[in-house]
Amino acid sequence: MFDTKPRSGYDDEIPFRYHFPKPYRSDAEALIGDRIVYRETQRNGGRRAYIATAKVLRVFDDVSKPGYAYAAVGEFREFDAPVPFRGNAGYREADLRTIADRTRVGAYLQGKSVRSISEPDFAAIVRAGLSETLSPSNAIRLELDPAHVDEPTEALLRLPIEEQERRIEQILVNRKIREAGFRRRVCDAYDNRCAVTGLRIVNGGGKAEAQAAHIWPVASGGPDVVQNGIALSATVHWLFDRHLISLTDEYRILVSHNKVPSELRALFEKQMERIHLPSNPRYWPDPTYVARHREIFSSL
Repeated sequence: MFDTKPRSGYDDEIPFRYHFPKPYRSDAEALIGDRIVYRETQRNGGRRAYIATAKVLRVFDDVSKPGYAYAAVGEFREFDAPVPFRGNAGYREADLRTIADRTRVGAYLQGKSVRSISEPDFAAIVRAGLSETLSPSNAIRLELDPAHVDEPTEALLRLPIEEQERRIEQILVNRKIREAGFRRRVCDAYDNRCAVTGLRIVNGGGKAEAQAAHIWPVASGGPDVVQNGIALSATVHWLFDRHLISLTDEYRILVSHNKVPSELRALFEKQMERIHLPSNPRYWPDPTYVARHREIFSSL
């Protein structure tokens, strides 16, 4: 478990690294090669919930700040929605369930921002965090129905919740499930509307015409977070992935007019207007990821 909070003062970028004082180093090193859960505390407007999982790759000193270190992480997976600290059976961590006086939980966690939790607790938290992606009611809209997945993936999705918890590692490494979770979060953030054309088309099964495009590709190190995604119709997605269009820092469209087919240019008649963005600014494209995409666009 890695505790985090907004504006913590630490040099965190949780899809990639976690920054901590050296007294936690032995605890962090014990987690190398294991998956962790990020727990966002209530301080500084935090959501008081478990928000993501990742794998600890290595631990190394912060050479610019003696007394501190980093944990490099990979395979970051943002939850469908924040998972509250407490569920129907009480606290989700076994050690916290043993504390009779709930007012003492905060005191117990002092000095334990990096800690181990049991495998069953880890699996139950992660399964709860992926509940929307794994829900049978969302299978068609997320392309997790039998027409779009292989037999092993379909078998995983048919399992009862308790069995999915026991196979949580298989679920986390499954590419189709990972892509489905990203698609759901991005399309929901954009209200299933293409950010460029503004069109919102949803079929009877709840599947949107808009697709979830990565701004910084995962294959190049980009994270599966909403801020690294943008909802685009299929044609616009194709152009965006090939860097024939990009975005300014003000979220206006850049078009490579000499490379975009003339019959498609009508899509960008309003390119000087800001694209359709999520209603929650928290989910707007990260300027750093946009700058990476634009750099390639400018070099072509």
